[in-house]
Amino acid sequence: MTGYDPHLRTPSGKPRARAFGIPFDGAPGRFNAITDVSGVSVGYATLISGDGPLRVGTGPVRTGMTAILPRPLGELATPVFAGDFSQNGNGELTGSHIIEETGAFNLPVTITNTHSCGVSRDGTLRWMQGVLPAALDSAWGLPVAAETYDGFLNDINGHHLSFEHVEVALDAAAGGAIEEGSVGGGTGMISFGFKAGSGTASRVVAWQDSRYTVGVFVQANFGKRRNFTLRGLRAGLDLAEPAIRKGTPRTEKGSVIAIVATDAPFLPHQMKRLARRVPLGIAMTGGFSYHSSGDIFLAFSTANPEAALAPSGRMAIADFIPDVDIDPFFDAVVQGVEEAILNALVANEDMTGRDGNFVPALPKAWLQAKFPKG
Repeated sequence: MTGYDPHLRTPSGKPRARAFGIPFDGAPGRFNAITDVSGVSVGYATLISGDGPLRVGTGPVRTGMTAILPRPLGELATPVFAGDFSQNGNGELTGSHIIEETGAFNLPVTITNTHSCGVSRDGTLRWMQGVLPAALDSAWGLPVAAETYDGFLNDINGHHLSFEHVEVALDAAAGGAIEEGSVGGGTGMISFGFKAGSGTASRVVAWQDSRYTVGVFVQANFGKRRNFTLRGLRAGLDLAEPAIRKGTPRTEKGSVIAIVATDAPFLPHQMKRLARRVPLGIAMTGGFSYHSSGDIFLAFSTANPEAALAPSGRMAIADFIPDVDIDPFFDAVVQGVEEAILNALVANEDMTGRDGNFVPALPKAWLQAKFPKG
């Protein structure tokens, strides 16, 4: 694509937040994506089919799966130092107990809808057995799988996500610029009463003579319209319309999953500290972590692979940036989360799902009026 700028457009040409001149803090990486962290890749399986009244098991279908590989394929058995944080625990992140216990995990991370979380977890194990069987020959696998609820648009009780779809997403994982909006696990998701879903961003942080990257990926499915905030502007007050239209009245259920990746050398307790800063970026968009929301966050570092996989009987040595120097990385997390959420909203179109339930996209004309590019 001639003149293609990944900061402004997704690979398919959908606009990102920066295409409207929205100002952001910090310096983004090459693709402004979690894949700016070397070795990290993302893949999707997107399922969209059918229209009209809900017929459980038939559709309409508006769902999918996202796969995030924390290391290259041949290195997926090597753990990454990690930490997680639950701001509001009305949701699921499998593997969280061993992360809390050991400060690390291995294998891919998957994100999907609430009722397919088990399929994505088990499908990951089946896929690993096929592509890297040695990783499971003499050890157990506890993959990380997360979820948010897409039942307003999707036949969530129809269980349309299969092991084959999990394999598609994992096989498709690649670096570089990635799609956003209604793709993968984000296909049926909603934020602030607008169509949302998958979003990403990154920041480059200088420390001493080195430059490190902090990348963020969100599956955004949270927030009330009245609270929507865009770079400090209480935008929800201007945006009573266009509104969600419900063919079948139902209570909305919101959640947000965020994955933070970095190549900066940090220890597990520091990764947990980064995960704890995710809610600050969410709050900047107007997310207040309401009762029914599953707001669960995971942060990992690709650094120190030798220490993470240290064998028995030998001293393990790990590099790490001192805690007293961590503040710029906190900035990067907050900035990246805020922009990733806005990218998920901007790179989207209206969607109609089950029972005629309709979710509008964030109006592009409104964005152009609020942020006229100079």
